[in-house]
Amino acid sequence: MARPRSFDEAVVVDAAARCFTEVGYAATSVDDLVGATGLHRGSLYGAFGSKRGLFLAALARCAEPTGERALDLLLVAALELAPHDEEVRTAVERSCAALGGDASSSLGRRLLERARVRSDVPDSHHPRTRRS
Repeated sequence: MARPRSFDEAVVVDAAARCFTEVGYAATSVDDLVGATGLHRGSLYGAFGSKRGLFLAALARCAEPTGERALDLLLVAALELAPHDEEVRTAVERSCAALGGDASSSLGRRLLERARVRSDVPDSHHPRTRRS
């Protein structure tokens, strides 16, 4: 018989989501997740199976993305995992559907904010803003 969990899964998943959004999926190590969540490596693997399993749990918690952290996690999923991971791609598509017609602009705006790129600067190469 398995021992009952002695941790709050929501707290652990939220801590992991912060890790993933701060440096990205690939740059987040299991050691980083152990440090951020306070779980022992064995507990992390026992509860989530893998780093990917913990990421999927975090992604599932933001199925209806509201707020910067959820959008950031969605961006990490879309940029790093969705191109080669069908399960993550499906989760991203569900989250985009939940955002509705605003998905592209919400994610694009957040991407530019994270990159510290000003989006209000006219682009001299863009046909609508080019001077004659």
